[in-house]
Amino acid sequence: MSIEGPMEGTVVLVTGAGGGLGRSHALAFAALGARVVVNDLLDPGPVVAQIVESGGAAIGVRVGVDTWEGGEAIVEAAVAAYGRLDVLVNNAGIIRDKSFAKVTREMVDEVLAVHLHGPFHLSKAAWPHLLERGGAIVNTTSGSGLYGNFGQANYAAAKAGLVGLTRTLALEGARAGVRVNAIAPLARSAMTETMMGPEQLERLDPAWVSPLVTWLASNECPVTGHVYSVGAGRYARVSLVEGVGVHFDNVPSHADLAAAVDRIDTLAGGSEPGSLADQIRLVLPSA
Repeated sequence: MSIEGPMEGTVVLVTGAGGGLGRSHALAFAALGARVVVNDLLDPGPVVAQIVESGGAAIGVRVGVDTWEGGEAIVEAAVAAYGRLDVLVNNAGIIRDKSFAKVTREMVDEVLAVHLHGPFHLSKAAWPHLLERGGAIVNTTSGSGLYGNFGQANYAAAKAGLVGLTRTLALEGARAGVRVNAIAPLARSAMTETMMGPEQLERLDPAWVSPLVTWLASNECPVTGHVYSVGAGRYARVSLVEGVGVHFDNVPSHADLAAAVDRIDTLAGGSEPGSLADQIRLVLPSA
């Protein structure tokens, strides 16, 4: 049984859905009629119970995302329960913040295992099911990954890598109708509670973020390969832009580069390459 709605019958897997943003996403999908697989390393039972008590359909899968075996087990549980998988939301996360001088190897490995390897594990396991009938992946990157943040080298590197994964899977899945996008949310969570004050956290209700996630996952969404900043009622696309640049006919000297640095550095008149092939055409216009 599931609630009647625009996503009725759609099977959605949300990782890290036991609380915070993931819980908000799971509840939002269920309210639209989706059948939800609530994954978390902590107990997903309360979220599952809330969905079922509201007339929705959900199961819980208490397995970590940080191994290939875990990713496969989570996807297998979804397909075993509902016979298919249409949407994957990679949301699971942890933080191990320290300045680069103090961060340990273990802190780096743990964060990469969840934030970067985790989406690889889940996406790889889900990919054959999504290629079969089309579907969507929504990844969770971060402003730290897009812009950097003091004390989060491990987290920022993982989240930046996730943008590359998003863009590449969008290209590879397009022909089969698989759309892959990412969000960079600012929302109240166990992670942000250590970084912000009460007034800021009050404005960052996860409920502002989930409508964008459900829309990106829906068949109504036409876009793929995009990244969106979202939080506190603001929604904006984020892009990588390459400036017009400067072409030299001969290998430039230090003096040549110094003289041209302002023109090299400006993004005015720039463009947004959609792939490596587009960048090659900017560098080699005749290619």
